[in-house]
Amino acid sequence: MKMEKFMYHHRLVVSYKGTNYFGWQDLGVSDQKPTVEASIYKVLQKICKYQSCTISVSSRTDAGVHAQGQVVKISIPLKIESEKLLRGMNSLLPADIRILQCEPCSPEFNSNKDSKSKEYHYYFCTDTIYNPVLNDIIVHLPSRQNSSAIDLDIELMQEACKLFIGEHDFYSFAKRDTTMSSTFRTIISCEILLSQPSLLGNEIYYLKIIGKGFLRYMVRYIMGALFALGRKQLGLSDIRDALLNHKEEKISSRAKSRGLHLIQISY
Repeated sequence: MKMEKFMYHHRLVVSYKGTNYFGWQDLGVSDQKPTVEASIYKVLQKICKYQSCTISVSSRTDAGVHAQGQVVKISIPLKIESEKLLRGMNSLLPADIRILQCEPCSPEFNSNKDSKSKEYHYYFCTDTIYNPVLNDIIVHLPSRQNSSAIDLDIELMQEACKLFIGEHDFYSFAKRDTTMSSTFRTIISCEILLSQPSLLGNEIYYLKIIGKGFLRYMVRYIMGALFALGRKQLGLSDIRDALLNHKEEKISSRAKSRGLHLIQISY
């Protein structure tokens, strides 16, 4: 009788710049870009001498989305100190992926289902001329035609953020997914803040949104609606209506992926 190998479990906090990756999840269909998951798995395979390993993640970020506090559970057939595993993984990972924390965890720990809340930021710049260094991580809003300045009503956008707080049906602010049992989600906090001025730019804002869970593309559709509102292409009533009624046609396009950052996950 063949005995099962004993697995050792670790909880990781992972940071990555998503620009060069086709999202988190390795679906076996990415020919042009690697995924973050595949990159981590490749390193684990090398450390564990190509024995079977498993990886589970809290949030499956999409292509181009970044993370500062992604939480990952790994199960490996190798007994190794967490600090040594952290150093070993970082020595092999590409420069745009880093393991920030590594600690032992129980076999029962579920990085997704055990989470209490998730915090995302969406960064955008309204400087007339933006700093190109930020191109991959912050969205620069184009100027109106025949205008040298961005005409965006930040105060109105801040007011609209309050509409998303609480439990709502976000069917109209997410990608259609027939596998989801419910499109209701609870938003704990939602606000637009001005980032501290720096040499990188003076007019950098971000949407700070904390929720118990999110549907696919949900934050990007919320941000897209806020952008449309700020440009006076929508009214507050349009957002209220979309939260109350299933809209097959979106009230706005979804915001670009590069401005979205997964900040932290609370347990």
